[in-house]
Amino acid sequence: MREIKAQDITELVSRLCIDACYNLSPDIYNALKNASERESSPLGRGILKTLVKNADIAHDKEKPMCQDTGMTVVFVRLGQEVHVVGGNLTDAINAGVRDGYQRGYLRKSVVNDPILRENTGDNTPAIIHYDIVPGDKIEITVSPKGFGSENKSDLRMLQPSDGEEGVKDYVMEVVKHAGPNPCPPTIVGVGIGGNFEESALYAKRALLRPVGDRNPKPHLAAIEEELLSRINALGIGPAGMGGDTATLDVHVEAGPTHIAGLPVAVNISCHATRHSEGSL
Repeated sequence: MREIKAQDITELVSRLCIDACYNLSPDIYNALKNASERESSPLGRGILKTLVKNADIAHDKEKPMCQDTGMTVVFVRLGQEVHVVGGNLTDAINAGVRDGYQRGYLRKSVVNDPILRENTGDNTPAIIHYDIVPGDKIEITVSPKGFGSENKSDLRMLQPSDGEEGVKDYVMEVVKHAGPNPCPPTIVGVGIGGNFEESALYAKRALLRPVGDRNPKPHLAAIEEELLSRINALGIGPAGMGGDTATLDVHVEAGPTHIAGLPVAVNISCHATRHSEGSL
């Protein structure tokens, strides 16, 4: 059994919050640069180059790349041989979010009740997903998710008879309805299977896969490629101003489901799709 201090977890989460909001991940940065070279619309090319410049400024000046620094989503892979000492794991993660958002001068966007809407003042509580895995490490991914894109996500309980074509048509419906609002070029996460809540989690996790990485299952990789092509053919373009680049990539994750169900969730993310990971 390996002991890990709660304070070390807090410090790691704090650093990851700041890093995710200041630094665009290399895969997305390179995808934006490559898209700016391929984009046929002059206005679209200008917007893509501006997004790259914005990322450079945020990195160099250590500033948030967007004013909406999101609701903090944390994915934790907890080794079953780990014993957290000196505090509670969930409390330690929330303390890290609190510290990171204060030290990084990141906007506090969380309200404590969806009706009364009083701001908590420190961006807590985080949304935390735990996986218990073999080993003696804790792996943490922090993914601040802004609501310009989150508000355009959707979930539908399709029928098994809808099949693959029904899944693809539904994803296209969601993207068309979202239009320019999620700050394109987006990344589109699609979750298929599980039940109501599991399909949404599949879609959320799909956003963390690097741009260009295909699902190892050929039939799902083919769906990703087709949807990527169809979405970019809509003409939405960067910032919704028209062009070839409505999305940088489409990632599909799927899992077992009930014989009577075909849940599908679409989680759209903005061009930044912020995330940062570390381990102890």
